[in-house]
Amino acid sequence: MTEFTACKLAYIIDGQLLVYLRDDFAHIPFPNMWDFPGGMREGDETPEQCVLRELEEEFSIKLDEPRLIYKKVGVNFNNTGNSYFFVAHGKQEEIDAIVFSEEGQHWQLMDIEEFLGHPQAIDRLKKRFEDFLLTKLTPRC
Repeated sequence: MTEFTACKLAYIIDGQLLVYLRDDFAHIPFPNMWDFPGGMREGDETPEQCVLRELEEEFSIKLDEPRLIYKKVGVNFNNTGNSYFFVAHGKQEEIDAIVFSEEGQHWQLMDIEEFLGHPQAIDRLKKRFEDFLLTKLTPRC
């Protein structure tokens, strides 16, 4: 089994996504691009533990695992392992209480369609979110 290295979370509230503008440093992946909460695995975390820890560290939002409504594994950005993509629905009181970390330039709520069409949104995250949207449109047997 291939180890996973990282996780990302699409946090949706009222037709918008919680995103942040990555720092504009040449030494980091995807500088000055719109990103979702998430990051690198620490120790022997499960994918769920990783993504929930990252959300709390980056935005001070604490979710329980049952709030994660979608999970899909894929190859990480540098093809060295797997990464997981999650989706959760947000609550206004969580947005109101955000304390943004020092990683990134700033955060905002962005309309889903704007994110999907934004030239500075990370393409692989657009694709992963579009895959999630397709699961919502496909009838289940």
